[in-house]
Amino acid sequence: MTETNDQIQTSDIPGAADVPAAEGQQERRGGRGEGRGDRKGGRGRDNRRGGQERDSEWQERVVQIRRVSKTVKGGKKMSFRAIVVVGNERGQVGVGVGKAGDVIGAVRKGVADGKKHLVKVPLTRHSSIPTLSNGRDGAASVLIRPAAPGTGVIAGGSIRTVLELAGIKNVLAKRLGSKTPLNNARAAMEALSALRTHKETAKERGISLEQIYS
Repeated sequence: MTETNDQIQTSDIPGAADVPAAEGQQERRGGRGEGRGDRKGGRGRDNRRGGQERDSEWQERVVQIRRVSKTVKGGKKMSFRAIVVVGNERGQVGVGVGKAGDVIGAVRKGVADGKKHLVKVPLTRHSSIPTLSNGRDGAASVLIRPAAPGTGVIAGGSIRTVLELAGIKNVLAKRLGSKTPLNNARAAMEALSALRTHKETAKERGISLEQIYS
């Protein structure tokens, strides 16, 4: 697959949450059937409300949308590729890629792919990470280290998006190597997935927690 240099402004692209889902119309029936229909409809509304609450916990941001082409027998087949970061700002984050013939379909596929590849990030009480971590994907390398309260998120590009949606508020990050947004986002995910708390490290080494700090 060959990629063109055409990029689309992500500010003009609606996210998957901005596209309303089609709602089925319920018909009411008289007599005894009306009561059953109301009860079923009530349960249906409760289920939809619960699903909306679960969906509202997740935030998705479009990192990049590019028009790509695939050479086939009849010529070139054009499509869109969307890189989406999904997170709940409470320690869970994922990066997804979606491809479709339209932008909305590509974003939806990216959101679904991101939720399939979630990573649990251990957060400290100051909304930072416990230890320094390195991640690498392809030619991209990312260095992430904890920071003092009030520092903020010192990062750029897709790395900043991943850290913010993970719920990290005090961190220092540096991009080393490739500038590709997808590789940088995946390298940041590798670095976050390699994080371990001090308690987990002590358990893996078979020593006490006091020996870790000594």
